[in-house]
Amino acid sequence: MSDFPPYPSGLRLSGRHVLVVGGGHVAQRRIPSLIAAGADVHVVAPEVTPAIEGLVGSGEVTWHQRSYQVADLDPAWYVIAVTDDRVVNDEISDACEERRLFCVRSDDATLGSAWTPAVGRHAGVTVAVLGNRDPRRSASVRDEILTGLRDGSISARHHRERTPGVTLVGGGPGDPELISIAGRKALMEADVVVADRLAPRELLGDLPADVELIDVAKLPRGRSAQQEEINRLIVEHALAGKRVVRFKGGDNFVFGRGYEEILACREAGVPVEVIPGLTSPVAVPAIAGIPVTHRGVTHEFSVVSGHLPPGHPESLVDYTALARMQGTVVVMMGVQNAPAIAEALVSGGRPASTPVAVVCDGTMPTERTVLATLGTLAERLDAEQVRPPAIIVIGEVVRVAHPDGFPA
Repeated sequence: MSDFPPYPSGLRLSGRHVLVVGGGHVAQRRIPSLIAAGADVHVVAPEVTPAIEGLVGSGEVTWHQRSYQVADLDPAWYVIAVTDDRVVNDEISDACEERRLFCVRSDDATLGSAWTPAVGRHAGVTVAVLGNRDPRRSASVRDEILTGLRDGSISARHHRERTPGVTLVGGGPGDPELISIAGRKALMEADVVVADRLAPRELLGDLPADVELIDVAKLPRGRSAQQEEINRLIVEHALAGKRVVRFKGGDNFVFGRGYEEILACREAGVPVEVIPGLTSPVAVPAIAGIPVTHRGVTHEFSVVSGHLPPGHPESLVDYTALARMQGTVVVMMGVQNAPAIAEALVSGGRPASTPVAVVCDGTMPTERTVLATLGTLAERLDAEQVRPPAIIVIGEVVRVAHPDGFPA
C-alpha cells in the first residue's frame, strides 16, 4: 500500500446494505455509528456479543449466524472486516478489492481500502479526524474540537438565517463548569443576554464582544429590576430580531419566575425555549456531600422558598404540614427568616434536635457548611455571620453526612 494520505469523504449509508464480518467487541463499537447513519447493517458471525444480540433483538441489526461466505459481499455497499482471524480478513479485503468495494480492516488498517475516522457530532456538524493510523491521536483531536464547539470556545456561529426568539437558560448553582453544554452554547450564540446576579458570572466574560449584556440583578434590599420590566426587555429585543438568552442561576423554573417569562413571550408571539439548569436545592447539598434522600432514612424531600416568614399573609408554605412530614426540607432564600422557620417547624412537631446544614456560597471557592439543629440555628447563623446566598438543609440526612462532631 502507498504512503499517500487518505482522501476524506462522507458516505451516505442510509438504507444501504453494510456488511460487518465478525461479532466481537470491535464490531460492537462500530455498529452503533452505522445504525445512527441509517445503514442497513448485516452482521455475519457464528457468535456475537450480548450488546450486538440486543441490537438484533430490537430489529436494528440483521444477524447471519454462521461463518463468512464470499456471496455475503454481493449486496454490500461497504464492508467492515473485524474478525480475529487474519486469513479471513485477507480473504474479505482481497474479494472487496476485486469487486471495487471499500473495506475497513480492524487488524491492519494498511491492508484495507478505507479507514474509520474518529467521529463526533454536534448541532448538525459531523467531525471526522484521521490521524495517519494513530487512533488515539485522532480521538484526542476530535474530542478537542467537539469540546470547543459545545462550550463555545470555537466560535462557529450558524451563518444561515437564525430565527429570533428567547431562550431561558439555567446556569446551575454557580460554578461555571456546572452549566449544561446546551446552555453554554446558547449563551455563545446569543445576540442579547439578560442576566441575574446569581447567574455564573465568569461565563459572561466569555461572551463574544458583540453580544449586548443587560444586567437585571436583584440585590437583597437594593435596587431591583421588576419582573414586568424583565419581561418587557426580553420581548422587545426578540421582536427586534435578536436571539435573546435569559440567563439565571440554578434552574429557571425553580423559584426563578421562568414561567412568567414564558407566558410573556407567548402573549407577544415570541418563540421561546427552555434549557434547564442544575437546580440548586439538589445540586448544592450534593456537592457539599449531603444527600437529600438516603435509603432507610428518608424517601422524600420538600423544597420551599423562605423569602417570606411563617405566617406572612402572602406565604404559601404550610409549615405545620411540613413539620409533620418526616422527609428532608430544603429552604431557599431563607437566611433572614431562618430563625422563624426553625421555630415554626419545632412548634409543628419537629424535634428541636433535628440536624440542620447551612451551605453558604455553594459550589463557589468560598463555599462553607455551617452545622446546627433547629434549636440552635438562630444562634449559629449569628455566630458564623451567615449571609445570603445560602441553602438550608433540614433533616436526618445531615446527620448521615456529618455523623461525627455534630453540635448538640
